[in-house]
Amino acid sequence: MSSKLIKGAMILTLGSVLSKILGLLYVIPLNTLLGKDGVSLYAYAYVPYTIFMSIATAGIPLAVSKIIAKYNSVGQYSVSQRIFKSSFKIMLITGVLSFFAMFATAPFLAEFGSYGKKGLSKEDLTTVIRAVSFALILVPAMSIIRGFFQGHEDMKPTAVSQVVEQIVRIIFLLSGAFVVLKILEGKLVTAVSLATFAATIGAIASMIVLVIYLNKQIPFLKQLAEKDENKIESSMADIQREIFFSSIPFVVVGIAMPLFQFVDNLTFSRAMASIGLDDIVKSAFGILNFNTQKLVVIPMTLATAFSMSLIPALTSSYASGNMEKFRHELDKAFQIVLFITIPAVIGISILAGPIYTVFYGYNPLGTEILAIYAPAAILFAVFSISAAVLQGINMQKMTVLSLSMGLLTKCILNIPLIKTFETAGAVYATTLGYLVACLLNLFFIYYSTDYKYTVVVKRSLLMFIFTAIMAGAVFGAESVLSTVMDPESRWQSILIIVICVSVGVGIYGLLALKSNLAKMLFGRRIHLLREKLNV
Repeated sequence: MSSKLIKGAMILTLGSVLSKILGLLYVIPLNTLLGKDGVSLYAYAYVPYTIFMSIATAGIPLAVSKIIAKYNSVGQYSVSQRIFKSSFKIMLITGVLSFFAMFATAPFLAEFGSYGKKGLSKEDLTTVIRAVSFALILVPAMSIIRGFFQGHEDMKPTAVSQVVEQIVRIIFLLSGAFVVLKILEGKLVTAVSLATFAATIGAIASMIVLVIYLNKQIPFLKQLAEKDENKIESSMADIQREIFFSSIPFVVVGIAMPLFQFVDNLTFSRAMASIGLDDIVKSAFGILNFNTQKLVVIPMTLATAFSMSLIPALTSSYASGNMEKFRHELDKAFQIVLFITIPAVIGISILAGPIYTVFYGYNPLGTEILAIYAPAAILFAVFSISAAVLQGINMQKMTVLSLSMGLLTKCILNIPLIKTFETAGAVYATTLGYLVACLLNLFFIYYSTDYKYTVVVKRSLLMFIFTAIMAGAVFGAESVLSTVMDPESRWQSILIIVICVSVGVGIYGLLALKSNLAKMLFGRRIHLLREKLNV
């Protein structure tokens, strides 16, 4: 792998991580400003927006980066530039069409969230859904520019634009909501609408950054086109067809979580109202689909980032017929995901009370939902990596099938489980849906490659044993600290988390080093760390 590519990957990862950190931290002041009802409105609007955005882009930006890199590698720079221009126009059109579709269907989408006398207002839901829909005009075209730069192995514009987009969005979101509620003493729905419209402001800022970078590159791009030795006129229709089919795997994985959340959008309010809980439906929905969800996906994101770096090598091994190397890389990918995710989610589950308090304030329901939701992140991570493997071995159709079966499971079980277990029922339905999707993915990998999970299962059992030991120590530490500190205090909860996490990381890390598990997964660097720590 070239040093340029390694540097680019590091820049893009840093930008993505920083963007996600900012996206997590802003929820603390947002929750304080908007309150439970406001957060619920905000969360309800963002789920359909994410789905519409995925449909509008259809994974095309990632596919474009892949196709552009392909044509650049054979010196057809003029072709790659034509691909960019035609794809940009298509994304502008699909963005506008998606905006009109979401804006027009907002009353219909709002209908499902307005059940119960004390539920969310249909008029308010319609307003906030329409407010966020404006971002669809820009986001698809913006994503294509990012894909173009990535196709040229230039990750800096994407990373910078992501961070700028997030910073501008958060500043506009928080300042706008503050002005409306605290200075103008306006309505909550106005503040939430302004907060969701911040996605459009962030997209404008990102687009400006990308256009600046693009203008700087124009002379260089012209030089590349002039040096183009291969002037073969490729059919744009054929190329766009190739891009479309290449984009399908990307969109399937990216849209999985929003689709599961969308099932809650359609059914949660109705199910809660049917059992007489319409008085808490607003706050419960915000806790379910915004507050806890943002915390639960953190370990999944980190684990997947580590493991996904192995996918190119894994795909190459399979394509070349080197099945021994393929199995080795696949073993490592699954193990890294589980090594990071298992202790992280169990730790979150045990420390659900102080963690939820730090971000959103003390709330018994929030603590309960976070505690039972966190373990589901193991399945989220396994689905992500197994779907990526199926893409790498050209079994994309199986990913679509497994996701469909998982969603069907969620749809069938969601209302009955909510009626039985209230808000927790939606979490159980999501967990079971993802379990079905993961099991099918793992079976399809086995069926297609004859890959056996023996090593992964054995190592996973070891990880669970280490996690159980760690969990016992963390639970004990949290129980003792909660008797001398106030778990309802945000600052004291931070102190509880810091101490307990230090205990957990120390014990799990020591066990992983002593057993050579860490060395087997991460290689020589861990061996050097072990020597320095003398363990």
